[in-house]
Amino acid sequence: MDFLIASAYAQDAAPPGGGLMSFLPLIIIFVIFYFLLIRPQMKRAKEHRELVGNLSKGDEVVTNGGLLGKIIEVGETFISLELADNVVIKLQKHAVSSVMPKGTVKSAE
Repeated sequence: MDFLIASAYAQDAAPPGGGLMSFLPLIIIFVIFYFLLIRPQMKRAKEHRELVGNLSKGDEVVTNGGLLGKIIEVGETFISLELADNVVIKLQKHAVSSVMPKGTVKSAE
């Protein structure tokens, strides 16, 4: 029965002075996450804030829900969007996903 149980041997102590080297993999992972995930997301958020800030009457936009329309009124936090003749909806500015070139609404009809 003794051959099934391996003998336990004391291991040598860890070498002293490995403080920074033990954190190096964690630092490298954080740097990789910053450049691959955090930085591009911050860039997209900044571009969207600029897009929302530059909305004006007459712009043709697409919303997050996929609605295409023309802005007829711009308020502090809301816009009025004309989807078709006599069909106007009011939605938050941040619901706009992109600004389309002029004439897009007419070509889509």
